[in-house]
Amino acid sequence: MSKKRGLSLEEKREKMLQIFYESQDFFLLKELEKMGPKKGVITQSVKDVVQSLVDDDLVSKDKIGTSVYFWSLPSCAGNQLRNVHQKLDTDLQSSGKRHAELVEQCEALKKGREESDEREAALADLKAIELKHNELKNELAKYRDNDPAAFEAMKEAIEVAHTSANRWTDNIFTLKQWCSNNFPQAKEQLENMYKEFGITDDFDYLELAPIPSKPVAD
Repeated sequence: MSKKRGLSLEEKREKMLQIFYESQDFFLLKELEKMGPKKGVITQSVKDVVQSLVDDDLVSKDKIGTSVYFWSLPSCAGNQLRNVHQKLDTDLQSSGKRHAELVEQCEALKKGREESDEREAALADLKAIELKHNELKNELAKYRDNDPAAFEAMKEAIEVAHTSANRWTDNIFTLKQWCSNNFPQAKEQLENMYKEFGITDDFDYLELAPIPSKPVAD
């Protein structure tokens, strides 16, 4: 024998609603969990099924004292379904109106875009212009280094770097002088250390070469 198919969620919802409609009474969750299996809804599913009905406003829920009661009357469910139907009908009308507007806009946009020799020629001209535009952009990129704004920014960066380098050079001379004054007996060791760090006798401030006033073409 084939295994009996379990109820779907919608079927469980219908079964639980039957309990409310047939009795038209108020129930605690524990009572519903005992009654559910008689309708084919297992005890473990009753809570979730009832909550889904509450979420859809098909079952009312309220706390009275310390207990939570559930109830649903056929008339309440009928009103709810009528409200849902009315909303869906309104949405359908709105969607239909919007669809008609879009169709009208689409037809209006098609006007003047009918296939013709003139349109094909215009599209071909547009494509040629776009290709030429891209070629000019690529050509312009080759001369970016000679752009006046980029050149001025480079000049400023060079001046900042030159000032920073000489500031560190000044710091090194100050440190060397401090070491000589405080450790005269370690002169030889200090000289060796300076050489290891690349501070030789020709170490000096950097001189900034004259910067052209404008870019020089290649």
